[in-house]
Amino acid sequence: MTIPRLSIWGLTGIPEVQPGDDLVALIAEAAAVQAAGDPAGALADGDILVVTSKIVSKAEGRQVPASEREKAISEDTVRIVAERVHLGGTTKIVETRQGLIMAAAGIDMSNVPEGVALRLPEDPDRSARALCAGLREQLGVAVGIIITDTIGRPWRVGQTDVAIGAAGLQLTDDLRGDVDANGRPLHVTVAVLADELAGAADLVKGKTNGIPVAVIRGMARLVTGLETAGARSLVRAVDDDMFRFGSAEAYRLGYEAAMAEIKAERRQSSAQESSS
Repeated sequence: MTIPRLSIWGLTGIPEVQPGDDLVALIAEAAAVQAAGDPAGALADGDILVVTSKIVSKAEGRQVPASEREKAISEDTVRIVAERVHLGGTTKIVETRQGLIMAAAGIDMSNVPEGVALRLPEDPDRSARALCAGLREQLGVAVGIIITDTIGRPWRVGQTDVAIGAAGLQLTDDLRGDVDANGRPLHVTVAVLADELAGAADLVKGKTNGIPVAVIRGMARLVTGLETAGARSLVRAVDDDMFRFGSAEAYRLGYEAAMAEIKAERRQSSAQESSS
């Protein structure tokens, strides 16, 4: 029997990323330097690189002045899911242009220079494909790429990392139609492997360690060609979303719809009375 094993380590030595930097070159160089000191850590076919979105955004020039953060949030928002006013200001949970549900449209001011805010990559899947293709060509190994960001979750405290972009790997295990260990049929189970790997990788990357890339080994079965669907495919369709709005927002929308219906009925009644 083969014993399942999973190894995760941080890729050190990546400098502070600047707009226009070549991430493929920076990651490849860091991997080569690290492998020189630890040959077992040399990148190999089937490895998965988990890359924090911050360095992708920095390289792509997604910085904005901190004074323009609210404007950037509005520009990157498709719809407001929930909004709460508190002593520190207003917290907005929104759907972003990338299809993500995040606080403040994912626009962050941590791990960036003073006076700067950082938007998410414009198209994280496109960024992941470019990284994946570039590293495969430069290193000569078939790797997969996951680009991550940190989000909160309904009904759970705190935050965790999830995949917002991906390339070159299978993202889910669809177990529907299979059976569990006791022979019972599985009807709804779809394991989101990309998010599980994103969260696991953050254990070695961390938020304060200055390690923006992690390597995962032991999941080579997931690595595929570049044609595989990206992380955008993980976004739940609107018609399947049972929690499309926060409770206050859902109440307000329901109230407004009911009032509009009452007004329409009154106008119709007034029109009928006038004509009789």
